[in-house]
Amino acid sequence: MVYSASANIALQNGGSPLSYLIKQLIFVIISIVIVAVMTAMNIKYLRKPGFLKFLLYAFILVLIGLLVVGKTINGAAGWIHLGPVNIQPAEFVKFFLIIWLADVIDKSQPEITLSFRSWWDQMKWPLFFTAVLIALILKQPDSGGAAINLAIAFILFNCSGFSWKRALGVIYGCVVAAFLAFEFILVPMAKSDSFSNSYQLQRIVAFTNPFGHAQGTGQQVVNSYYAISNGGLFGVGLGNSVQKTGYLPEPNTDFIMSILTEELGAIAAFLVLALLAVIILRTVQIGVRSNNTYQSLVCYGVATYMSIQTFFNMGGVLGVLPITGVTFPFISYGGSSILTLSFCLGLVLNISSRQRMQRRALKVARK
Repeated sequence: MVYSASANIALQNGGSPLSYLIKQLIFVIISIVIVAVMTAMNIKYLRKPGFLKFLLYAFILVLIGLLVVGKTINGAAGWIHLGPVNIQPAEFVKFFLIIWLADVIDKSQPEITLSFRSWWDQMKWPLFFTAVLIALILKQPDSGGAAINLAIAFILFNCSGFSWKRALGVIYGCVVAAFLAFEFILVPMAKSDSFSNSYQLQRIVAFTNPFGHAQGTGQQVVNSYYAISNGGLFGVGLGNSVQKTGYLPEPNTDFIMSILTEELGAIAAFLVLALLAVIILRTVQIGVRSNNTYQSLVCYGVATYMSIQTFFNMGGVLGVLPITGVTFPFISYGGSSILTLSFCLGLVLNISSRQRMQRRALKVARK
């Protein structure tokens, strides 16, 4: 699918039609190795305080550095140029947040469940550093990445012993505040001439009226609609997409599901979404079955990561959310994304294998 969606772009850039496919295959091979290593390794090495502290400070320094010297792609200065590839550190922050917050919360048990005061005493510094990481990502600006990291942090903090009633109050408050800010602050700002050059704000203008800006900021959403409409139930055939030939920007990354639907049909798109849903639900199931707090939190964090990323990507493709530049898990072209997902998937498989070994040991003991 990556080859089909990217061949035309590669030719337009003066390269080989196989260039994106070759890069993606290299990342896939590396990802398979990462999954194998993560599945076999002892999790305790990921939980060493010195290692986690080093990663925390390293990510903060790298994200600060990107604001100064980062390569700008699609309006966000969040990329490191390494030869023929570009690496996005904000993607790896997602995995780091999962393993770091899961470790912090697990080691703070049972104090954080006693009262809100004790919860705050244990969680105030993790909250602070999480806010710093998210703020630095938002500053690039990478609103999609910041929102996904925020969702991961919220779910994990909520699972730490935070009152469900208080959590629901926070959710409702955030939803209302976000709606009011979007409707009465961001939309008017986006339509103002003073912010006409703001890449992120112009995406909001496109979201509110894509067909009114079909030749400008609404081009992606409008052509995404055309691609989905052209595909129908069964598609026009692999490689036969019209929209990828210069009409739909980013057909191999943000809008690869539009091209997949156009070429293979809505049924194929539904099957892809169903398969991803099975992976996410299985990850949650592994977390629920675990009697280890750290392992459960890791699974919940990974499931949140994949769920929110899918939601944001499909929301942009279908025009029900502003475009955030978020890729579709496992399908879109992108080395940073697939490497991060491989770390997450490998860790979940590690936890699952440990559960199987524990069940086998328990059966033997009962005999």
